[in-house]
Amino acid sequence: MTAPTQKPFSAAVTGLGLVTAAGVGVKAAWHGVTEGAAPTSVSHREELRDLPCDFMYGVDDLDTALILGVAAQRLMDRFSQLAVVAAREAVADAGLDASVWDGGRVAVVIGSAHGGLPFYDEQSAVLAAKGPRRVSPKLAPLTVVNSAASSVCMDIGARGPSLAVSTACSSGTVAIGTAHQLLRTGACDIVVAGGAESVRSRLLIASACQMKAVSTRRENPAAACRPFDADRDGFVVGEGAGLLVMERPEHARARGARIRAHVAGYGASSDAYSAVAPDPGGRGIESALRTAMADAGVAASEIGHVNAHGTSTVFNDLIEATMLHRTLGTHPLVTSTKAMTGHTLGAAGGIETALTVLALEHQLVPPTVNLDTPDPQIPIEVVSGAARPAAFDCAVKTSLGFGGHNAALVLTRA
Repeated sequence: MTAPTQKPFSAAVTGLGLVTAAGVGVKAAWHGVTEGAAPTSVSHREELRDLPCDFMYGVDDLDTALILGVAAQRLMDRFSQLAVVAAREAVADAGLDASVWDGGRVAVVIGSAHGGLPFYDEQSAVLAAKGPRRVSPKLAPLTVVNSAASSVCMDIGARGPSLAVSTACSSGTVAIGTAHQLLRTGACDIVVAGGAESVRSRLLIASACQMKAVSTRRENPAAACRPFDADRDGFVVGEGAGLLVMERPEHARARGARIRAHVAGYGASSDAYSAVAPDPGGRGIESALRTAMADAGVAASEIGHVNAHGTSTVFNDLIEATMLHRTLGTHPLVTSTKAMTGHTLGAAGGIETALTVLALEHQLVPPTVNLDTPDPQIPIEVVSGAARPAAFDCAVKTSLGFGGHNAALVLTRA
C-alpha cells in the first residue's frame, strides 16, 4: 500500500444532527448512549411477528408529520424523512441560514444501504392483492437510494453536488469521506453528509434470519445486541439518521463558526473476498484504517479512542478487534454504541461519526452496553459499564459492509 500523495486536509465539523433509537436530537442521543442503562427502544414488532428475530430498535416517538408537514411527509419514504429531520438540526447547529447562503456552494452526500425497502414490501403486497392499477406511482422516486439526498437538498436549498452512497453498512462513513474529498478539492464550501436508514421490512429481516446474521434472543430483546461479549449471537436492526455539516476550514473561520471537531483523514478499501463475510484476516479494514491515518498524518500512538463497527456478530467483532489490536495496539479506548442504537446499516457510520465528534468534545467514551462477559479472545480495551472520562485529541471511526466495503475516518479535536 502506498501512502496518499495529497496534502493534508482537515474538514471542519460545525454542525450535528441525530435521529436515533437512543434519543432524537444531539443532546438526547448523547445522553442515551452515555448513561449506560439498558436500551428501552428495542421491542417486538407486529410486522415481524413469527420471525426468529421479531424485534428491532425504533424511533417511535418521532412525529415526522408534525415536523415536516403532512404534504411533505407523503412525498418522502421514512428514511428520507429521518434524513431531513437530522439535516435541519445539523444546519441549525452549525449556525447556518439556508435562506441566505449560496446554495450552489452547498453539497449533500447521504449514504443508505437499502433506501425505501419497506415501501417496496407494501406495494408488492398491493400488486399481488389488487393488481397493477393500484400500485403507487410514487414507488420509484420515494424508494431509490438517492431520495434522502434529494429530499434534503430540496428542504434546505442546497444546489451543489448531490450524491448518494450505497456501500452497505459502511455507507454513512463513505459519505462523510466523500464529503471530505469534495471540500478538499474546493468543489464546495459546505457539505451536509452522513447516513439514513429505515428498514422496517419483514422480507429483509426474514432473509437476515436465514443468514443467521441477527440475534434470536427473543426472550430479552434489550440484551440481544452485545458487541464484543462472549455470548453475542448477531446484530439487531435499528433505524435512524446521523448527519454532519462539514466546511472548508477557512469558510468556517470567516463566518465565525464554532468548530466542533475536524475530519482529518479518510481511507476506503475492498476485501475482494466475499459477498457477506469480511476477510478473516481483517486486511481490508486494516488497509482503510492505515490509509486514513496516513491521510491525516497521525501515528497509532496518537489515537485515543475508536468507535468500532462492533455489530455483535461472532466473527465480525473478533476480526475487527484483532485488526485494531494489530494496527493500534491496546491503548485506544474502544466502544460500540450499537447496543443503544441498533445496527442502523447504511446510517450507522453517520450516527457513529457524530457520536465520535461528541466523544472528542466531552472527552468521554460511551460504554458498550450489554458487555457482561468480555470475549477472552478480544485483545482490545472495550469500555463497558459506565462512560469513561479520558484525555484524547484523536479518534477513529471504522465501518465494514457486505461485499467487502471498508471505510475509516480519523477525527481530531477542535
